[in-house]
Amino acid sequence: MKKLSFLFVITAILVTSTWSSYGQALNTPDYNTAIGLRVGGTSGITIKHFMGGGPAAFEGIIGLWPNALSLTGLYEKHANAGASGLKWYYGGGAHVAFISTRYHDRGYYYYRDSAPEDGVGIGIDGIVGIEYKINPIPFAISLDLKPFIELNTMGGTFWAIDPALGIKFTF
Repeated sequence: MKKLSFLFVITAILVTSTWSSYGQALNTPDYNTAIGLRVGGTSGITIKHFMGGGPAAFEGIIGLWPNALSLTGLYEKHANAGASGLKWYYGGGAHVAFISTRYHDRGYYYYRDSAPEDGVGIGIDGIVGIEYKINPIPFAISLDLKPFIELNTMGGTFWAIDPALGIKFTF
């Protein structure tokens, strides 16, 4: 938890100092579309596309869990972070999760109910992160926090900070 808190504070400082120092977002992204992997709380496949050549992008994530599949859509704004290829971003969106089996956390292991329980969850997501487009090769790496809250049909509410590392092929 201390590492996660440290990561959040560093990201917030970078975002705040970058915004006050540079003010406005760049009008041209370093790439148009990227597809890759997101590894962390919600791990899976991600695709990002900049709309109209400006700083706004749409990102979709297909999240893969041991007991669920989630689809997340995010609207993001990107801004210059002071170095070539380095940007920070923020935004929000929503997700839907399809849960196939109920798992229980017992602190050091998970166990499965004897009778599977199917469900659907819907949630609201935020995102803040930093991304570096590696020039001249067509790759970008990112580090982000994607906090969310989810309500599910099994009678539960779930929330998480959801940190992750991403690597994407850009074109």
